[in-house]
Amino acid sequence: QHYFIQSNLSMLTRSLMVPSARGLSTKVAVVLSGCGVYDGAEVHESSALLTHLSRHGAAVSVFAPDKEQMHVVDHTSGTPMSENRNVLKESARIARGKIAALSELNSDDFSALVLPGGFGAAKNLSNFATEGSGMSVDSEVSAAVRSFHSQGKPIGLCCIAPVIAARVIPGVEVTVGSNESSDKWPYAGTATAMEEMGGKHVVTDVSQTHVDHTNKVVTTAAFMCETALHEIHDGIGAMVKDLLGLVQ
Repeated sequence: QHYFIQSNLSMLTRSLMVPSARGLSTKVAVVLSGCGVYDGAEVHESSALLTHLSRHGAAVSVFAPDKEQMHVVDHTSGTPMSENRNVLKESARIARGKIAALSELNSDDFSALVLPGGFGAAKNLSNFATEGSGMSVDSEVSAAVRSFHSQGKPIGLCCIAPVIAARVIPGVEVTVGSNESSDKWPYAGTATAMEEMGGKHVVTDVSQTHVDHTNKVVTTAAFMCETALHEIHDGIGAMVKDLLGLVQ
């Protein structure tokens, strides 16, 4: 009975993988940072991203660093927990098991790169959460961003993830929405930090994107804004459309 359950679970995983590459031309690499807004990838942003990529007919492969998270957060209270979790294994929850270690990502095999937000981008893909504008980026993440950028392939980032582009790509234009803190924009101070790193912040609304045509970087605010879920979904949809529009 145990074998039957495991066998059927394996078949279900393969049949519902996110997503299938058969018959699809534009190959997009998505890098996740765990599972859950406070210590990993933001689940709604990741789901919206995968949905919009699927709608546009992209073939998606999902990657994540194979390393321990900075910490684990109890999402009912927002407080750290005394346990360890692996970024790759947690990200596999969102990818429905169809995932590979970031070390296996080869930019030659893809047309574009996308990084959704969530605090994992600031804690696991970088240390922005603790170091601010003095941040560094995980070496595998940095290598991936540099490789896609050097090949002139578009890169999409949303929510807090644009800080990674600000650190890795000199002079890049990005948005996290507003640069003035308010109840609607509680994380607007991120804009100042990115400019301290040499980036240029462009003010946008949550449903809008900013496209840096020189660097082929597309960003949108997503959950940097306190707003309705469908507006986050729509902004990410706009990012995906603009991103794929840059693919040659």
